[in-house]
Amino acid sequence: MSRHQDNSFGKDNAAYEAWLHTQCDVVAKDVRHKHEKMKESAFIFLRATYFRWARTIPTLCPELMDAPRVLSVGDMHLENFGTWRDAEGRLVWGVNDFDEAAVMPYPLDLVRLAASVRLAPRGKLDKQAAAAAVLKGYRAGLAAPRPALLDESDTWMLRHAVAARKTSEKFWSDVAKFPRAHPSRKLMRHLVESLPKHADNVEYFRRVAGSGSLGRPRYVAIANWRGGRVLREAKALVPSAWVWANGEENASSHFLELATANYRAPDPFLEARHGFVIRRLAPDSRKIELGHKAGTVLRANLLWAMGYDLGSVHAAGSPGAKELLADLKQRPRGWLNAAAKTAAAAVRRDYHEWCG
Repeated sequence: MSRHQDNSFGKDNAAYEAWLHTQCDVVAKDVRHKHEKMKESAFIFLRATYFRWARTIPTLCPELMDAPRVLSVGDMHLENFGTWRDAEGRLVWGVNDFDEAAVMPYPLDLVRLAASVRLAPRGKLDKQAAAAAVLKGYRAGLAAPRPALLDESDTWMLRHAVAARKTSEKFWSDVAKFPRAHPSRKLMRHLVESLPKHADNVEYFRRVAGSGSLGRPRYVAIANWRGGRVLREAKALVPSAWVWANGEENASSHFLELATANYRAPDPFLEARHGFVIRRLAPDSRKIELGHKAGTVLRANLLWAMGYDLGSVHAAGSPGAKELLADLKQRPRGWLNAAAKTAAAAVRRDYHEWCG
């Protein structure tokens, strides 16, 4: 049961931000930027407010709370997917942010993904068909879990994930705007240790990115190595907002547990040190933000792939794919679409409250 009883979004927002101050050195300027971003659209609001989702979803969808519990993504949505290179240099696509990973009823990840479709810019795909595509992919991912390898098993996805020239140009243009920063000596040492051997001329910058994680400090080390630049980002790691919403004590982050689980082809540069997640930044290792193009690129096959990857994530944990598939089988027809509709309506209400 939540420790909060008032249903006001504003009060939950203030309480969560107060809690966040106890978990990391909050960047006040970034929090103010987050507050402004939250007014841009209901979809961006959803991305920025997982804490509110975690607080309210048990009441909104009580019929889902007795489902088997599994280590879940938590902050699941259309733009929580990206690309990276695995230890073999293969280009991989899939869920790439596990900041809010926690143990919860498995349907909640599915509902949040389907709700994000409803809140994204309108596309040609019917919302009921979208939910059905996600669920069909999820079942397939549970039954035969594997990573999405874009140069092998999932070449059709390349056009959604890679636009080489534009991607690279935008990446380096954004890097040029990073302001200089001065992380702690300990964090600088960790960043240097994550760089290739003999990388030199290391400089440190601050990065502002994301939506839900705005306010957590982010630092980037940029160095020269063999004719080019290499980058490593350090982002503050805190427990999932699910912990805050449900009054759990002494919970640690499950970020790496999910990111490196079975059926993943993990990023070999991803690690946790000194309360920070350290990862490689590069044009081919990035979050894919659909933005205003979401309505035109969303197709049943892409949503199926998102469901499939989520199924592969859940299949790696206890109680296992067999039990999850059995639970899915006994759920009523249309349950996911109905739950997503309810959840999306609640997000819109909070969004309108925030916009005033």
